[in-house]
Amino acid sequence: MGNQVDKLTHLSYDNVPTADPNGFDTEDELGPRIGVSYIFSADDDEQEERIDGPDKDQNEEEKQYDNGDELECVVYYRDESVYERNVKLSDMSTYSTENLLNKCIPGDLVEFVATGQYPHWVVYVGDFQVVHLHRAEIKNNFLTDASQGKRGRIVNGLYKFLALPPEVVVQNAMQQVGRRDRELDWRNSECFAAWCRFGKREFKIGGELRIGKQPYRLKMLFSEKKSHVLEFQSIDDLIMEKRRNDQIGRDAVTQELCIHLTTVYTLR
Repeated sequence: MGNQVDKLTHLSYDNVPTADPNGFDTEDELGPRIGVSYIFSADDDEQEERIDGPDKDQNEEEKQYDNGDELECVVYYRDESVYERNVKLSDMSTYSTENLLNKCIPGDLVEFVATGQYPHWVVYVGDFQVVHLHRAEIKNNFLTDASQGKRGRIVNGLYKFLALPPEVVVQNAMQQVGRRDRELDWRNSECFAAWCRFGKREFKIGGELRIGKQPYRLKMLFSEKKSHVLEFQSIDDLIMEKRRNDQIGRDAVTQELCIHLTTVYTLR
C-alpha cells in the first residue's frame, strides 16, 4: 500500500459510493466500493447448496479457508470498543464440524468460513443442532448440515456486549424458527445470531434511528501502523460492510483502499 496509509485514514460514510437501492451492482461499475451501504439488501443467500434435503453429500471435501487473508478490525460505538477481531488476542483457528461438536455448548455462536464466501453464523442449541438465518428463513438444522462443508469456530467473544444466559439465547433462537421473508427482523445470519445471544435491538432492521449522526466506526487493521476507518449510522450497516470485507479478503480490501486513496489524492 506504499505510503498511502502510513497514517490513520478516516472516511465518512456519507462521502462514499453506495450500492443500487435494490441491492444489485452492475458489472461495469467502476469505482471502489469502500464503505458501501446495503440498506435494502441481504447477504445470506450466499450459500447455494441445499442444507435440509437428502441430496447433501456428507463426505464432500472440506472447503478451504486461509486465515492469513482475514482482515483484523475493531468496531467502536463512539469511543467504546464493541467488537474486535485480533489474532493476537483471541484464537481464530477453524475446526472441522466433528471437532466443533466436541467443543460447542448450548448458547454458543459459531461462524462457518470458506474462501470467497460470506461467513455464516449459527446459534448452537444442543443435540448437535443449530438455529440460523439461511436464504430468508430461520431454520433449525444439524450443525453438520448447516456447515455445508465449511470449517467453523466458536465466536462468543468477538462482540463485547454482555451475553444473556445460555438458556435464554437458545430460547431466543428457537422461538424464531419458521419465520421468513417479510417476517424477518435481521439482514443476515450474523445479525440474527448476535441478537439471540445479546438481545440488543440494534441488531434488528430499523433497530436504530438514522438521524444523521454516525456513531459507529469500523477500524480496519492492515498492520501495526497502517489502518483505515469508516463511519456508519447503525451497527447493521457496519456489519454488512464488515462481512463484505470478510468475503473478498484482506488483499482485495487493501487493493480497493489503494485505488480509492489514489483517486482522492489525484482529485486534490
